This record gives sequence, C-alpha cells and structure tokens, in this order.
Amino acid sequence: MSTRHGAADWFRAHTHTLSTLDADAPLDELEPVRELVGDARVVAIGEGAHFVAEFGHARQRLIRFLAERCGFSVLAFEFGFAEGHPLDRWLRGYGAEGALAGMTGTTSSGLNGEMARWLRRHNTNSAAPLRFAGLDIPDAGGTLRPALEPVARYLSEVDPEAVPAVEEALAIGDRIAGRSMAVAAPRWARLARGEQTALTAVLSRLSLRFRAMAPHYVERSDQERYDLAKHHLEAAVHTDYMFATLHEVFAGGGLPGDASVRDRFMADSMRWHLRRGDPDARVVLVAHNSHIQKTPVSFDGQLAALPLGFYLSRHFGHDYRAIALTHTAGTVPEMYPDESKELGFEVTDTPLGPPTKGSVEEALIEAGFGPRLTYTDLRPLRTGQEDVLLDRIRMQSTELQTPVPEAFDGVLSVPTTTTEVTPALG
Repeated sequence: MSTRHGAADWFRAHTHTLSTLDADAPLDELEPVRELVGDARVVAIGEGAHFVAEFGHARQRLIRFLAERCGFSVLAFEFGFAEGHPLDRWLRGYGAEGALAGMTGTTSSGLNGEMARWLRRHNTNSAAPLRFAGLDIPDAGGTLRPALEPVARYLSEVDPEAVPAVEEALAIGDRIAGRSMAVAAPRWARLARGEQTALTAVLSRLSLRFRAMAPHYVERSDQERYDLAKHHLEAAVHTDYMFATLHEVFAGGGLPGDASVRDRFMADSMRWHLRRGDPDARVVLVAHNSHIQKTPVSFDGQLAALPLGFYLSRHFGHDYRAIALTHTAGTVPEMYPDESKELGFEVTDTPLGPPTKGSVEEALIEAGFGPRLTYTDLRPLRTGQEDVLLDRIRMQSTELQTPVPEAFDGVLSVPTTTTEVTPALG
C-alpha cells in the first residue's frame, strides 16, 4: 500500500515552484505547462472553491500563457450562454468601458469585474486576443429571462402565434427569479404544483415545436439564427429542470446524478460554439474543479453528477486536458444558503482541518510545498509504476474522493485563500 512518505517523495520529484500570481509578469516559469497541454484542443482550468481571489489571479496567468504561448484563441467559461454573447463583444472592445456594469452573468463563476477588465485589456493589447463563449444556464440557474427573451424576439418574426407560450413561461419564471439557483430553487418550491407543472409543460411544448417547425423557421430566418434561438430555449428547459433538482438537494434528497443535467448542457454548449467557430481554434475552459474533472462526482458512494469534463473527455479523448486549482491554506470561502442574501447564500471564511492522507494537499504539505505556489503534472501517476495513493482533493470546505490522476492531468496549488471583495461584474 502507498505511504504518506511515498506521496511526499513523488511530489518533491515532480513539482515545479512558481514565483508569482501576477498575470502580467513574464511567463517563462509556466513553460512546464506546455508539456501537459501538448496539442490538446481544449484545456480546462479549475478552482477548488468559488470566490477565492488567488484562484482568479492564477487563472488569468494561465489564460495568458495558453493564449500567448500556445495559440489558444477561445475562452469558454462557466458563465451563462445567453449572457456570454454581449459580454464577448464588450471583451473585444466594443461599447463603452462603463457598459460592463449593466451586464449580468454567473456571479460564482470567478469572472468578476477585475477579470473582465483584465481580459478586455488583454484583447486590446495582446497579439493573441480571445473570443469569449458562455456555456452555462442563465445566472447559474437563477432566472429564465436571459434565455427566453431572445426566443420571444425570434418567434415574433418566424412564428408569432407561439409568442404567448414564451410569455407564459416568463410570467411564471419572473415570480421565482433571483441572482442564482440558491434563490430561485426555494421560490420554485413555494409555487403551486400547477404552476410548476405549467412551466415545464409550456417549455417542453415549445422545444418540440422548435424541432418540428425547423424547416419553416429556417426559411423565414436562416440556419444560424434558428440554431441560436433553439439553444437559448434549451438553456431555459435545462434551467427549469434544475429548479427541482437543487430544491431536492437542499432538502437532502433527489435522484442520484440529477445535477448532470446542467453539466450536460454546458458540454453541449461547448460543442455548439466549436461547430460554429474556426475549426482549428483551441479553447481554454474555465470552471470549478467539480465541473472540469473527468471522473464522476460522488459523495459517500452516491453519484452526484457526471460533470462537464466527463462528457468532454469522452468526446475529445486526449484532446481534452484538465488542470485543477487547489490550496494548502487553513481557511476557505464557503457558501452557506441564506435566502435573505441577494445571491441566496452568504460567503464566509471557513476554517479547515488538516488535509487527510491520500489528498493532494497533504502530499504537498508533507513535501514542504505548503507555503509555496506550485504546479505538478499528475499524468506520470497513471502508469501504475509509482507507489503513490492520491484519491482525494479539496472541494469547497470539504474533500472530494476520486482517483485524482484520472480526474485531472495537472494541479496548481496556492498557499493562501483570500475572499473576493467584489465577485460580480461591474
């Protein structure tokens, strides 16, 4: 059996120390990442917890490296698909600087105002600008409007008789809307069962009609506009499903793996963008570790979700690589449900116990890297020749048990965790 000493020795031999999280500093020290990246089409950068400032800075630095040194040209984010289109234009320099304040998006994604303004400067000043692609359901599942308003506009041109159905869905959705699923799911649960059923029914009927009427719709518009409106509608359908899913999770129940519905939508969104872009474009994907990992997410032996990375790994094979971000700090920002808060939760700096045996963090600390910024390529552990057990990694204020070298190709660890002061856009 593996030993703690064996894991520590392995990390001493395979870990690179880094000197800075400054996104604008020279990039040479990140060259070891190039070997992991290889010729992959999609490289994902995770985070072990939301609202950690150091993770945001590390992501900016890796994004810049992948764009400027490795030729990546698309940045896909755990950010609303619908909200991503206007943000893409702003990030590419269109519109006034202050227009960012009027935009919405997935607050917990890590794409805050600081990162957005940095990306706009990067796109203006760098020879390697990035197109932006949102993948997620609207506002992390908080509202239907960003997805359904474009559907209503489209139908008003190609099928005006169907617009009242969208308006019915919007009227119900507005009664539960909030800044995140943590707000919307409890409000959904307080709707009368008839309204819950009506929302699902009208979205289902609209989805089926979109498919059946495709030739008519395309003839009255074009294929590109039809495809966009259809994916907006799919975002609304998946959001509706997640209202019930998250409510059941909050209540301590639900079907095993039900959260996979959201991740499958993000995977479909990724393929949606790739089909319509440069066929040679390479994509940086940014999402939580629990979304980018290649292995199923399980707690206490029960399946929680097949994550985005699981679907992408099956689709792209070795053309998909995932880099986890973790930390060796003694505290971490955690989200605690609180309906009185705007986001439906309160972010609180939470003390952590020592990392357990078999974890990435314990191995790094035992190897002497606890107070250091580090990067480690995990792929050598897949050969079966190393006497190292690595079967857990920090996730929020707990640990996720999973075969880490199968879940992630590499890991970047920061020694401190500072709560973001302004997590929203604007």
